[in-house]
Amino acid sequence: MGLLGQIRADLTAAMKAKDKLTVSTLRSVVAAVQEAEVAGAEATTLDDQQIEKVIAAQAKRRVEAAEAFEQGDRAEKAADERAELLVLEQYLPKQLSENALVEIVERVLAEGDYSTMTDMGQAMKAVNAEVAGRAEGRVIADLVKSRLS
Repeated sequence: MGLLGQIRADLTAAMKAKDKLTVSTLRSVVAAVQEAEVAGAEATTLDDQQIEKVIAAQAKRRVEAAEAFEQGDRAEKAADERAELLVLEQYLPKQLSENALVEIVERVLAEGDYSTMTDMGQAMKAVNAEVAGRAEGRVIADLVKSRLS
């Protein structure tokens, strides 16, 4: 069973358990996947890696919304967004710890002989290939930038 099949099975289970939060979150994921499949010139079927990217985008939106709600003194809405984020994180690869991420960045920079800010683009490409979605892009960019400056 692929990732989308797992999400649909979990959606069915959540509906039976009357778990409104999980139902609404997983429905939004299924809708986003279906939208991504029909976007573009012709319809395609997404593989698990592409579905993970869709879920990661949904998770990022939840984080940004929660931050916006907190800034607007809407703590209850921010908590709702963070709860949805917890549901989404179940379907994403386990995130690397900060120490593991630092080790990967330093190793990739040393192996690729990246040492100046002019190497930033190539270094980011190499690190992202190694990390493969297990860390947020902004965090990776900050680490690479701090090591190259």
